[in-house]
Amino acid sequence: MTGLDRNQAPKTRQMAPNRTALVASLDVGTSKIACMIARLKPCPPSEALRGRSHAVELIGYSQIQSRGVKSGAVVDMGEAEQAVRHAVSLAERMAKVRVESVLLSVSAGRLQGQLIEASADIKGGAVTAADVTRVTSTGMKHATPHGRTVLHALPVGYSLDGVKGIRDPRGMVASQFGVDMNVVTADATVARNLMLVVERCHLNVEAMAASPYVAGLSVLTDDETDLGAAVVEMGAGTTTMAI
Repeated sequence: MTGLDRNQAPKTRQMAPNRTALVASLDVGTSKIACMIARLKPCPPSEALRGRSHAVELIGYSQIQSRGVKSGAVVDMGEAEQAVRHAVSLAERMAKVRVESVLLSVSAGRLQGQLIEASADIKGGAVTAADVTRVTSTGMKHATPHGRTVLHALPVGYSLDGVKGIRDPRGMVASQFGVDMNVVTADATVARNLMLVVERCHLNVEAMAASPYVAGLSVLTDDETDLGAAVVEMGAGTTTMAI
């Protein structure tokens, strides 16, 4: 569980746009546990989804009754482990593949988003990708209270020398660079126990994501995201909302 050693959940790495890959997702809920296995295939961007570089081909899916979970959190490690094993096994049987890692959805742990602003001086004159990563990481660390773990650090906008509303600052010249971002956190104990259940099934947790954010990505087009929308995800034990 090294992904939580620095109070940060595991994150996915950006995939090359011309690469095909196999991905498995796992949703451990109060009433059901669902596993989906899909093949990501490169595709040209569409008008509605300009930022999507891959199409999703579903090749395996399972949904079983959840056990050992209450309000999205693990309450019985053994029962939850057996349920996860069963769900993954059924999906693997349908897809005719074996998975080694999963993307884990998190709905428990008192999910909370906090808008913060971080800034730093630019030494080279022009903003680089390294500057964006450095300022984002610094702001994320300051926004993480004790006992919480970061699921997402989502940039909302950038500023250069006090001028806000910049969407992509890379390559632009400034002496001070700032970022406004939404840092989404969850209780570290809840996240660790979810990871532990999955790892006891001999699976690696490739990434963890807040369930309302995942729901938004799955149902909203780019225009809806830019204009603003509220996504309500109603579960058996937890109901979450993302704006």
